[in-house]
Amino acid sequence: MNVAVLGTGVVAKALAGRLSALGHAVQMGTRDPKATLARSEPDMAGGPPLRTWLEANPKVVLTTFAEAARHGELIVNALSGHGALAGLTLAGQAALAGKVMLDISNPLDFSKGMPPSLTVSNTDSLGEQVQRAFPEAKVVKTLNTVNAYLMVDPGQLAGGDHTMFVAGNDAGAKAQVTRVLQSFGWKDVVDLGDISQARGLEMYVPLWVRLYGALKSPMFNVKLVR
Repeated sequence: MNVAVLGTGVVAKALAGRLSALGHAVQMGTRDPKATLARSEPDMAGGPPLRTWLEANPKVVLTTFAEAARHGELIVNALSGHGALAGLTLAGQAALAGKVMLDISNPLDFSKGMPPSLTVSNTDSLGEQVQRAFPEAKVVKTLNTVNAYLMVDPGQLAGGDHTMFVAGNDAGAKAQVTRVLQSFGWKDVVDLGDISQARGLEMYVPLWVRLYGALKSPMFNVKLVR
């Protein structure tokens, strides 16, 4: 499958690398590929700059948001919360229309330091804003509640015995995203309902940040016990 991963940060690299390793044709989208490749600083997790990462992942192609979106049958929104709508706008309505969008972005506001607050909550969500802005895309909120490394390899924690959630308006899109999650190793995927349920998924993230602070590790998740 042709996949567009929009973004070049830690989450984008984790998703692009895993999808490429699974045999998908992956293009990563960025605003300015030349400027992105010119950066030499480590990423937020201390990992190598993108140009070094691409050398180790030669099947992944770096291009613009628009070119990547045209390439992708599946779109992965791995952009930061504050940059998501702008980046998706550069990708283009036509390129996103009719496509499944796996939306990982969180509306985090770090303007007052740690811990972050949310730019939208309670009566709206970033997932809903994305769906309204791109009404012909099939937005599915998922993976935003765990660390980037667990997103693509849940077996690192408790043998994968923990839970991931999906929320979106289109049943077929959620089924396709669930299959992608299962290919990563997710065994328990719970459908919360329509895209308005992204509110709960995004509002969980402030608790996740505080748990990270208390545990001194991002390698944790919740398990839904029925």
